[in-house]
Amino acid sequence: MSRREYSRRSRPHIMLLDIGVNMVFSSAPFLFVFLPIIWLLCFFIKSRPWQNAILVVASLLFYAYGEPTFVIIMVISVFFNYIFAILIASIWGRRRLFLVLSVIFNLALIGVFKYAALFVSTINGITGAGLPVPQIALPIGISFFTFQAMSYVIDVYRNPKLLQRNFGKVLLYISFFPQLIAGPIVKYHDVMEYIDNRTMDLEGVATGIRRFILGLSKKLMIANTCGLISDNMFNLPGSSMSTASAWLGAVCYTLQIYFDFSGYSDMAIGLGRMFGFKFLENFDHPYDSASMKEFWRKWHISLSTWFKEYLYIPLGGNRKGKVRTEINKLIVFFFTGMWHGASWNFVLWGMIHGVSVVIEDVVSPKQDKIWKRIIGHIYTLLIVICAFVLFRADTFAMSGDMLYHMFVPTASGLDAINTCVSSLTPWNTMWMGIGVVLSLPVLQVMQRRLKEKDEKTYVVMDRLGYVSAMILFVLCIMNIATASYNPFIYFRF
Repeated sequence: MSRREYSRRSRPHIMLLDIGVNMVFSSAPFLFVFLPIIWLLCFFIKSRPWQNAILVVASLLFYAYGEPTFVIIMVISVFFNYIFAILIASIWGRRRLFLVLSVIFNLALIGVFKYAALFVSTINGITGAGLPVPQIALPIGISFFTFQAMSYVIDVYRNPKLLQRNFGKVLLYISFFPQLIAGPIVKYHDVMEYIDNRTMDLEGVATGIRRFILGLSKKLMIANTCGLISDNMFNLPGSSMSTASAWLGAVCYTLQIYFDFSGYSDMAIGLGRMFGFKFLENFDHPYDSASMKEFWRKWHISLSTWFKEYLYIPLGGNRKGKVRTEINKLIVFFFTGMWHGASWNFVLWGMIHGVSVVIEDVVSPKQDKIWKRIIGHIYTLLIVICAFVLFRADTFAMSGDMLYHMFVPTASGLDAINTCVSSLTPWNTMWMGIGVVLSLPVLQVMQRRLKEKDEKTYVVMDRLGYVSAMILFVLCIMNIATASYNPFIYFRF
């Protein structure tokens, strides 16, 4: 599948990226050619300017791999935001004007490439105008690098001392390949010190490699396995669905999207560490949450904090009364849903989360007792799973069929039984079970308790973690060599 064909698909779950066309982290060209060459060059060339230059060139090549046209769009975006930041810091009397112009430029960029077809289709649906729907290829990861550029300009507006006059350093910040196309969204003030001062020490490199392998394993072994099962269930026609198949599909997709994206974030954090950068965490076991507010403190942290800092607080945050606070939250969740894709399914997904958070604010549930936290955990997972059905389904009709069969008991037909049985092989079931366990902070709790009770044993177990990582890496290589199913859900955002 070419990237152009991929970009015209409207739903994320069917975007199977050809690793021969797109250099994803789980591809052989990246693992055995691109990454070793770039890392060795940076490790042996100690000059910081030369290291930065190597990383900029490598990042542009990484992004351009498969379809070079899009790299021009990304560089143009970086250049204009670089100029806007200089104007904001230099022309004091026109700071607000240039900030507004920069926001308009960035939103227009995303609007044209990502939302033009949705807007025209919606107008046609409402008015029957019959306007031609534009077929515009979507630059991969446009929402991620645009949001990073916007955060840089806004930060310079708030604090002109953050201005970076070296274009190459701004380009490196936005285009750095570990987080370029699927995040996490990195703010300039969080990484600017690493651009000029960083250390590629062996301990950091080893830690980064282990974190990268963990993310690679989560993506290949858990996310892809759950994704195959989920696809099989969602592809059943409505007449063949059953309650069991619907729940299996919904739960597996909930696991797939978490391990797909958190796995990519782990790989990005690990790669950054290998090159001396320290990125902030992006996930903190969100499925262990006992409320929707807690869920959003743990899910896609870089996106939720971006919206908090650059939309929620400028709207007034919680400073203008209770009603305005809840309206501000609904606005944030509307745009959170819109950010995820050019489909009203995503908007509805965001609004379900937003309304749930508002209801929690009104009801003000307190989980001071264990049974209350258990109840909160159950209702949070129900909302999250059901909302992800909308996220995953091709149409509202498909999501309606799925949700209907989930909550209206339906006997399993022969097609549903055969599909479930063929999907739940011992291998698939094992990885799905591992996914359920790892979605909760079980290992982290065990590690913390072991460190508190027996630090020497903890150190030994930590060293054994590197051995386990090598074993997982071998399994990943075997998977890359034999598997043909390798979607990255968040590449389209």
